[in-house]
Amino acid sequence: MSTKIPPWEKVLWKNQPHPDNYIPEGALESSLRKNSNFKPYTYWHLVHLSIAITQHLATIFIFLSVFVRLKDRSLDPRVLIFVSLGCFSVGYFVWEVLQYTQSSGGGSKHGSKRNERVKTLKSSILIFLALMSLSPVLRTLSAATSSDSIWALSACLFLLNILLADYGSSNSVAQVRPERLTSVLSMNAAISSSVVLASRLSNDLAVFALIQFSVQSFTLFPMLRRRLQVPMQALLTFALSISSLILAAPLSSTIAFLFLLVLLAITFLAPAVLVWAQKYKNEIRGPWDVAVPKVN
Repeated sequence: MSTKIPPWEKVLWKNQPHPDNYIPEGALESSLRKNSNFKPYTYWHLVHLSIAITQHLATIFIFLSVFVRLKDRSLDPRVLIFVSLGCFSVGYFVWEVLQYTQSSGGGSKHGSKRNERVKTLKSSILIFLALMSLSPVLRTLSAATSSDSIWALSACLFLLNILLADYGSSNSVAQVRPERLTSVLSMNAAISSSVVLASRLSNDLAVFALIQFSVQSFTLFPMLRRRLQVPMQALLTFALSISSLILAAPLSSTIAFLFLLVLLAITFLAPAVLVWAQKYKNEIRGPWDVAVPKVN
């Protein structure tokens, strides 16, 4: 009389009449999972995520267009200084409005906000005076270096800035995110590129104007951009893109056209390609994967 062998169970504590390498028939096929953690992207959500890259590229292109105009003396440095101060005032006003609408508190919080405003004013004045005093030094910083080396170094630094930039966003002014190392390196690369470009200018006032503009473009503006909501992000992207093309078109229509293609490809074409490529995603999971403990 033959004894019936009990079915195999996937447990370690029970002694079973099966070899250690035993696998029941159909066990692998029944436990296969395809794309278990897959979350499909939507086209407009990806477009919204890509506009941060578009804004950053447009900002760099605006900065380079301003530098070319300062170098060939078609732009008065005093005009750039006043425009930078006006943009700083508008940006600070928008920051205060966002902070007021997205936070609430009593008298103690209002007192701390007043202290923050005083510190911001002091820091702005100190940076303004420091840049003004360092302008003669920065103008002669690379006097012994050829212009070809300066262009190559500046291009590499801006490329590093693009690759390491933080393209994320925050939902509120009160939500403070710690700066990542890559973000700090990206900002330093942009400022360093601005310094080496400023050393090619002819007078101290132009150097001061360009460095002041670069500090606002690559240090202060990203902090404000990450806290804007979707409608304002879209308007800002459109304004920066149009401004960059208007500034670049008189210098070179070919470069302006190529840059327009790059902006359109990043903002609209790249998300469409990613959405199209989702259908080819095929991630297979099974019992051979490392077990993930579930803690309640």
